[in-house]
Amino acid sequence: MTPNGTDDLVGEAELSDGWAEAEPDPRALRRAHEAFTSGGQVHLPPVRPLVADSWRRSARARVSPDGAACVELADEELAGHREEHPLSAAMPVIRELMGAYATDGEHLLAVCDAAGRMLWVEGHPGTLRRARAMNFVAGARWSESVAGTNAPGTAIAVDRPVQVFSAEHFQRPVQAWTCAAAPVHDPHSGRLLGAVDITGGDRLAHPHSLAFVQAVARAAESQLALLAPAPAADRVRLAALGRDEALLTVAGRGVRLSRRHSEILVVLAHRPEGVSGDELLTLLYEDESVTPVTLRAELSRLRGLLGAELLRSRPYRLAAAVDADFAAVDRRLGSGALSAAMGAYAGPLLPGSRAPGVVRLRERLADRLRAALVDRGDPALLADWTYSAWGEDDVEMWRALSEVVPASGLAPVLARLQALDAELSAGATGLQRPASHTRR
Repeated sequence: MTPNGTDDLVGEAELSDGWAEAEPDPRALRRAHEAFTSGGQVHLPPVRPLVADSWRRSARARVSPDGAACVELADEELAGHREEHPLSAAMPVIRELMGAYATDGEHLLAVCDAAGRMLWVEGHPGTLRRARAMNFVAGARWSESVAGTNAPGTAIAVDRPVQVFSAEHFQRPVQAWTCAAAPVHDPHSGRLLGAVDITGGDRLAHPHSLAFVQAVARAAESQLALLAPAPAADRVRLAALGRDEALLTVAGRGVRLSRRHSEILVVLAHRPEGVSGDELLTLLYEDESVTPVTLRAELSRLRGLLGAELLRSRPYRLAAAVDADFAAVDRRLGSGALSAAMGAYAGPLLPGSRAPGVVRLRERLADRLRAALVDRGDPALLADWTYSAWGEDDVEMWRALSEVVPASGLAPVLARLQALDAELSAGATGLQRPASHTRR
């Protein structure tokens, strides 16, 4: 049973998940999983490319195939996180669409935040009891970097709908299950808020399950849009954290910017008073041979995209007030609202940019946030950083987490630290080798 209209979404769901015509053969998947976990070899097929990539990420994160997800939030802390999270406003719609389907079908509906922590896990009582054995419970972190390949964690990692069957799960205790999940975004900024998931047995091994959660995710986003209308027409929103191509929203219209235009908008949003052409040139280009003509050509193209009424010159500036996501994180840090700052931090500012002005802003914001996290010493907030795509190799933050994490969660943290130290040692040895060859 699926809601009316989900059949129209099946084609898109199949494309986004790499669906083969039928569910992969479980026995072939188990053999492929054993080959990968024992020898690092992955065979395509029966393993789908999406799953193979996820297995490789799980292995790089040192996820144990025999391990289990860890519970990070409990009782009051979980209740507080639920209450503050934007997806709490969408839960009535999610329950209305999925609740009866999950209970009648002996499935579970689950909703997690953007860090992969389960906020709600509801459904058939018997299925809930069985799910507790693998820590599929509210408060547990199911990000790929902790629990390996699974639908909600992988949907967050790749930011698109995902269906995972049986032995496609990286951890063996989860391989009796099938799940489908779709990411949910802020309808105005495009920021990833979390994911909605349906988990159960073999009856979910059908493309309609993926189309179903896609439809639910879209309904949740529509509900959030109704509850929080778009910003006023005279406000401009800029989302540049965790993405190389910024998203600019003007009067409710979203514009995805090129990399260079993203850098220009970030610099101008940070400098509302405006900058001269010469200063903008130094903020944007590493290469000192770049001429003002090149910059003026880029600004002309950007003005054609945004309109002359928004991008002004002499000095170059934006004519409207800008709500920039990186500035919002900075403000929250300044006011001491660390949890809110971490919740709004979707990743480094334009991570691929080498523009000097952007690099300084990116490093300044990350350093301020890292210092605040270490100073606070909150295990959950530190784990949000270290288990993220941008923090998984941050040795200093892993060490900070190891000093405050409860004993029950210490083993995987120490294992990750050991792996990072080994990689650093190997890298240092490799750097020394050319010199030894020269001495010969």
